[in-house]
Amino acid sequence: MSGSSCARRGTGRPRTVASIRHLVPRLANENPPRGYRRIHDELVILGIPIAASTVWEILKTAGVDPAAHRVTVTWADFLRSQAEAILARDFVETVTLTGVRQYILVAIHHASRRVHVLGTTAHPTHAWVTQAVRNLLMDLHDAAHLARVRFLIRDRDAKYPSLISKTLSSAGITTVLTDVRTPRTNAITERWVKTLRAELLDRTLIWNETHLRHALHGYERHYNLHRTHRSLTTAAPLRALPPTLEPGQIERLTAHRHDCLGGILHEYQRAA
Repeated sequence: MSGSSCARRGTGRPRTVASIRHLVPRLANENPPRGYRRIHDELVILGIPIAASTVWEILKTAGVDPAAHRVTVTWADFLRSQAEAILARDFVETVTLTGVRQYILVAIHHASRRVHVLGTTAHPTHAWVTQAVRNLLMDLHDAAHLARVRFLIRDRDAKYPSLISKTLSSAGITTVLTDVRTPRTNAITERWVKTLRAELLDRTLIWNETHLRHALHGYERHYNLHRTHRSLTTAAPLRALPPTLEPGQIERLTAHRHDCLGGILHEYQRAA
């Protein structure tokens, strides 16, 4: 039989289907610690018949580094992956009209963005700070939120007593200290401090500590129950978005304004 009468046959192994060639690099990028053998095992669980050597070849062709070079957990990775378990804490300073410097201690939960104003004082002694932290732990326990908190981020301010880390540790919380002069490592708290100044402290004449405490209480309520957050798809930390109105309801919509803190903040609600 002549060669011209025979159909030519290709040589070598058939090319892996496109869906698998796309899936293998995805598994590697989504699971940095996994080498090609672990990725092969995952494919087997999915019912995909493939050799481990083929997985290695796909990764090499796609330019995906071996697992040892892909396992680099950045600070941003840590914050993003552990947001539900992170509280961040910081002091905010302001001066009253009488010239007294006040220190406001705040904490914010990364995932929900809920803010806890722990107190304000002109004398942030170690005893005062320790009691404020204990009060926070009791509040978290009473709200059944303590169990989910595993890390507390703070700077190296000398106003924090060394015993605080032990108090937190006894509650199952690890203290994470930020580097000196690197505010970006506590970026969520830093942004909240800027918001507090822009929306309250820079727009209010604070007479004394009692007045400041009253203003902070009102702002904490507004922030947690009404202020929208893009990271929460415009919901508030303690308030979900309401159902979307139907076109007919929008045509008849009437909104009422509620003034907060002497009118420097406004909240709007639909009329019943």
